[in-house]
Amino acid sequence: MHVFVVILALIASLLLIASVLLQSPKAGSGLTGGIASLGTVQTLGVRRTGDFLSKTTAVLAGLVMLLCFVAQFTLPARHKAADAGKSILQKDVPASLPVNSLPTAPSLPTVPAPANTLPAAPAK
Repeated sequence: MHVFVVILALIASLLLIASVLLQSPKAGSGLTGGIASLGTVQTLGVRRTGDFLSKTTAVLAGLVMLLCFVAQFTLPARHKAADAGKSILQKDVPASLPVNSLPTAPSLPTVPAPANTLPAAPAK
């Protein structure tokens, strides 16, 4: 199922690329400009071609987004283990550490506080 959805998304994205490239830029060249230069404006209608390509682009863009969203949920399960939902960092951490194995800080010798070592203020 996942492969089918991915193939559909690829086909839709290629069609989306084609419909965007066929649209005419503001300068007037493109598919609608090419049709006008061939003299077939009365037969096909330049305006209708632009409207069709705009609607096709919008529909294909929505279809690509929808298919990518569906493809995420059709991914085959990679891991069947009990901790499959955990992140990589959580998998390597042991469940609990023994309290005795924790390092302790070395005891520092106590030093008496120095007496007032500031020099006396000079008299005026």
